[in-house]
Amino acid sequence: MDYPGKASYPVNLTAVATEKIANESTEEATVSLQRSIYDPGYVNAMSHFYRGEMGRIMVWRQRLDITTNWAITSSTAIITIAFSTRGVPHIIFFFNLAIVWVMLWIEARRYRFYDAFRARVRMLEAHFLVPMVMENRDLLQGEWKKLVCEDLILPCFKISKLEAIGRRLKRNYVFIFILILVAWVTKIFLHAEHAMDSLAAFYSALRVGHIPSWLVAFVFAGTFITVITITIYVSKKSSGEISEFGTHRSLWRI
Repeated sequence: MDYPGKASYPVNLTAVATEKIANESTEEATVSLQRSIYDPGYVNAMSHFYRGEMGRIMVWRQRLDITTNWAITSSTAIITIAFSTRGVPHIIFFFNLAIVWVMLWIEARRYRFYDAFRARVRMLEAHFLVPMVMENRDLLQGEWKKLVCEDLILPCFKISKLEAIGRRLKRNYVFIFILILVAWVTKIFLHAEHAMDSLAAFYSALRVGHIPSWLVAFVFAGTFITVITITIYVSKKSSGEISEFGTHRSLWRI
């Protein structure tokens, strides 16, 4: 017999109460998370964190400029010495190439550190500043906080050594290497002991003292092929730091 106010089937009151509590706690946690995103203390801490990371990458950026300046300065000095005196052998450009390769290696190492910290800044800009500017909480998605925390605990590089070398070649050093190679050939033609009327004459002019012509030609051709190959390979495999100015951003032309 059914009684008013009582259910006609058995009900587990404990399970229902637990389910209601679980749903309420989940909703409270969601609201609490959304509030914490725009909490003044949280925003203040993240702002200082962003400012600190920005200052760090600027320091590494300045260190990149130092090695580039040294490469340009040393190349300019060697080219000036080579063309100022006829008696200076053209093999001096071999040492110029060696210096620039060393500068490129050092700069590629510094660029990997710069790129590692730049990735943090881009993560903050994309997932923290953009939602703040747009005032849209839906843009806060993914595990960007977890990724940033893991990188803070255990920092790691984001690109390989080869990609770092290729990026620096593409930006600056490919032009320095081409300038050195052009100056090397010009030096041979201007200060050669015999007329350069054939390819055989040019090949024999590559010889300097006891250094055979084939070795000089190997260094010359090897440098040119290596530089061009790495530059093209990395350009196709990597998008770089920033994209080209597209037509959809025409409003930026103020």
